Amino acid sequence: RREQARLKASLVEEDTEQWQKDPHFSGLQRVGGVDLSYIKGDESRACASLVVLSFPALEVLYQDCRMVAVTAPYVAGFLAFREVPVLVEAVQRLQREEPQLQPQVLLVDGNGLLHPRGFGTACHLGVLTDLPCIGVAKNLLHVDGLVRDELHREQVRSLQRSGETFPLTGTSGKVLGMVLRSCSSSSRPLYVSVGHRVSLGTAVRLVRACCRFRIPEPIRQVRARGTGQG
Repeated sequence: RREQARLKASLVEEDTEQWQKDPHFSGLQRVGGVDLSYIKGDESRACASLVVLSFPALEVLYQDCRMVAVTAPYVAGFLAFREVPVLVEAVQRLQREEPQLQPQVLLVDGNGLLHPRGFGTACHLGVLTDLPCIGVAKNLLHVDGLVRDELHREQVRSLQRSGETFPLTGTSGKVLGMVLRSCSSSSRPLYVSVGHRVSLGTAVRLVRACCRFRIPEPIRQVRARGTGQG
């Protein structure tokens, strides 16, 4: 908890880059995705994957998938301490070997501010790499009074078209993220939250711009490679 609090002190919840302020993301050329895929039946080994896609074409420019040992135990609310170190290594490897392909933003298969202490994997990774990060989750994390009750399901049903959203406001009154219908062909939404160096509005716009299907392309591509390895 102390380490989380220490890192959280460096968290930036607003746009810091010029391309983020442009309605068409002019200047954004590379979008990254990261993921850790475990081997079925073996929680001690996983495939750490990083991909970088061009933007707006969303074509793969770089991929790095390698098997790693995972030594930290899983503790609810502290998943980042188990997974982020190997993802940081993947980012640092790219920075050393192909610095011209460094992503300008990372999409993380997980949560950012939508977390029991407001510091999920996307925040943790963002602070340690100092890259803009966005959390993109497929399921609602039950924190700060947020639950997948009938009201929530009714709000999800009300999302008729691709790009429609509603805010996730906790009982504390803080908006922790946005529910996004990412494509018209899927009624299942995404849960988008701020990771680091990006505003919530920009995060939602960018996730939507990266979606050909329900899952944004950087995460879809990185998961396909990681699962293939595992």
